[in-house]
Amino acid sequence: MVRTEIDSLGEIEIKADSYWGAQTERALDNFRISEIPTERFPDLIVALAMVKRAACFANHTLGLLPLHKWQGISFACDQLISGRYHDQFKLDMIQGGAGTSLNMNANEVITNIAIEKLGAPKGDYSVIHPNDDVNRSQSTNDVYPTSTRLAILTAYSRLQCELTLLIEAFREKSLEFRDVIKLGRTQLQDAVPMTLGQEFGAFATVLNEDVARGSETSRLLQEINLGGTAIGTRLNAPKEYQKIAIEELSRLCRFPLRSADDLIEASWDTGALVSISGVIKRTAIKLSKIASDLRLLSSGPRGGLGEIHLPERQPGSSIMPGKVNPVIPEVVNQACYEIVGNDMTISMASEAAQLQLNAMEPVMVFNVLSSIRVLSNTIATFRERCVCGIRAAPGRCKEHLERSVGMATALVPAVGYDLSAKLAKDALASGVSLRVLAKERFGSFDIENLLNPRRMI
Repeated sequence: MVRTEIDSLGEIEIKADSYWGAQTERALDNFRISEIPTERFPDLIVALAMVKRAACFANHTLGLLPLHKWQGISFACDQLISGRYHDQFKLDMIQGGAGTSLNMNANEVITNIAIEKLGAPKGDYSVIHPNDDVNRSQSTNDVYPTSTRLAILTAYSRLQCELTLLIEAFREKSLEFRDVIKLGRTQLQDAVPMTLGQEFGAFATVLNEDVARGSETSRLLQEINLGGTAIGTRLNAPKEYQKIAIEELSRLCRFPLRSADDLIEASWDTGALVSISGVIKRTAIKLSKIASDLRLLSSGPRGGLGEIHLPERQPGSSIMPGKVNPVIPEVVNQACYEIVGNDMTISMASEAAQLQLNAMEPVMVFNVLSSIRVLSNTIATFRERCVCGIRAAPGRCKEHLERSVGMATALVPAVGYDLSAKLAKDALASGVSLRVLAKERFGSFDIENLLNPRRMI
């Protein structure tokens, strides 16, 4: 069963039960790229519906939409906001047209839901029209950037919550391991004593910095160009429309949105997307470093460092019995590499803006939202399946510390750098403990006190 619709290019057949219309149908045929549809990103669909609802409210307030159209469109938008009809958004996330196809997808779906609500059949655009009514006072040039920024704000707020939970998990481990003394290392070589608690506390601190950076950068996304219509000229939008629409949208989404000062600039500038991607990449790089540290600290368990024990999640080999691999830190590394690659795509697409529009914004939005999703899931997995279950190996930590010559640094104030260096070199060559050799050579000093690792921490 199909219905026939007509657009400026002619007739096209659409499945009768579909809520989308002609322009969406053409885009479905044209863009088969990533095979990842918009319905996989519900935040974006909800954001589009909120923008359309706010625009509808402003148009009705200004007398541009009669009551029955306002009620029908508002009902349809509320349906999308509540999570219904998301299966009607099957457009590929990577698409040409600077988001026009997705904007029309929203216009057509909202229109046909509203038409049915008013008792008419899908496709009867004499009742409500996707362009003249749902898209009134709007352009893709302002709807798409506004909707995508709102979607990113929503998704990123959840990422921040997951990151905060991971930080707390590291802080708890820092307290748990505060009395476990171990050897610090620089350039993978023995350094000076520290506690395992200090090591895990530093993990918490470095990630906590990105919570603040993320909050700062999110404010850039709260600046929108709704009301700018075509290239920021405000063409076909009443003077009062922008203020009413942005105030209503802020009420709906609960973010303090504000209008860009220069709507022409805001129509093509994607600096906010580059900035938020940069913060996401920064977090991913830090997270990957931490995951690599945990892999190294847990290596062995007997032939490596073995200073911590990671939770055993699955058998590690199809041929080596008893082998267990650090699969969670490994998947964290891989996810973080994916995010770094996404950031490069976003950077290049932002640079590709030409004149008054950036036609590459869809791939930027796709990659930002993908990075947020991947990082959110990665952080949750890392916390739940690895960090919370880490156990210390205090005996192994003590063994490495006592065999090290790194504590020679503590002798420098008493005997000088040169004698301390020779002591360390001789201890390595002879295999004799640094502590024993120091007592033989510098017995006049309180060697036990000087080489007490707790004094060095």
